Parts: sequence; structure tokens; C-alpha cells
Amino acid sequence: MDFANRGNRPVQQQQQPAPQMSSEQAPAPMRGKKGVEFGKLGSIFVLFGIALLSAALLVGLVFGGKEDKANKESALISTDKYQAVFLNSQDGQVYFGKLGVYNSDLYVLTDIYYVRVENPIQPEGANQTQQPNISLAKLGNELHGPEDVMYVSRDKVLYWENLKDDGQVVKAITEFKKTGDTTTNQSTQQDATQQTEETIQTP
Repeated sequence: MDFANRGNRPVQQQQQPAPQMSSEQAPAPMRGKKGVEFGKLGSIFVLFGIALLSAALLVGLVFGGKEDKANKESALISTDKYQAVFLNSQDGQVYFGKLGVYNSDLYVLTDIYYVRVENPIQPEGANQTQQPNISLAKLGNELHGPEDVMYVSRDKVLYWENLKDDGQVVKAITEFKKTGDTTTNQSTQQDATQQTEETIQTP
């Protein structure tokens, strides 16, 4: 018999101490804020790194492709020769000189010459079949006094060519450097006129 429980008193059970929980097992409101803050900072750094890498790749694709194209074109230019540069303009202007690639958007042209056409003034009733005077002019003697260097937008150039040393234009340039006379002969007139007409007719 249980003499300790006389009078039908309920038996008191001994209370067990509550088990201790670690910070990982604790409910969210009871956890420390330190781990959460470090997690957010880590995510921000990862996202920032991905964005930076994507931007660098995009810049490399856009500008790297242009630079690579410019470098390939530079290798095609014969630096020991003159080049003819045909502009994409209505009058089909052509310049002769030493061509180089300045950057991905511009060419640079030095030692520049161009064809000058002068129509002689004739009185009425005179023979109208006289050919115009075509000469090779050196850039720099114009009214506005430009320097002997020109920067040409690449999208304004229809095409360019390396010139042979025995061609009429290079011969005329060589003669000009010797004597200062830029008047061309009849064959040079025909060549220059034909080149200009072909450039104007090119779509």
C-alpha cells in the first residue's frame, strides 16, 4: 500500500529540466542576427561579381572585335607605298597619301595629294572641246591652311588601294617632290577621270 498517498491526494511528478537547444535548432526568432547578416553580404558580393564579369565580357566582345578587325586591316596596308582613298561622297573625292589605321573608328592619312580639275575660261564662240587641266595638288596650300594630316571616318571610306610605284599617280608625286610641278600628262588625266567616274557610279 502507498501510505504516502493517503486521502487520495494526486501524486506530484518531479519536473524534468527543459533540454538545451543549440542556435541552429532554435526557432528563427531566437537565432542570432550575425549569421543572417553574413549570409546576405555573401549573396551581394556574389551577385556583384557576376555582374562585373558579365560587363567585362560584353565590353570585350564589342570593342575587342573592332580592335581585332583594325589590326588585321593594318597588316594589309603597305607602309612603304602610297594608298588611294576613295570617299563615299557624291563627288567621288579621292585622296592619295600614306594611310594608317588610327583606331577602330578612324583612318589617318599623311603626305596627302588630291586631283584638282581646272576648266579653262573660254570666250563665246571658241572651241569648246578643249580638255580641262588636271593636276595633282598637295594638301596644305589651300585657303584655310590645313596641316598635312587628315583623320577620316572609316564609314566614309568606300574603299582604299595600295598603289604601285610605277603607277601614274606615284610617278606624279615623285615628280612633284623633285620639281614642285604637279601638272599631270594626258594619260594621267584619263586615269584620274576614269577612276573618279567609276567611284561616283558605284552604288
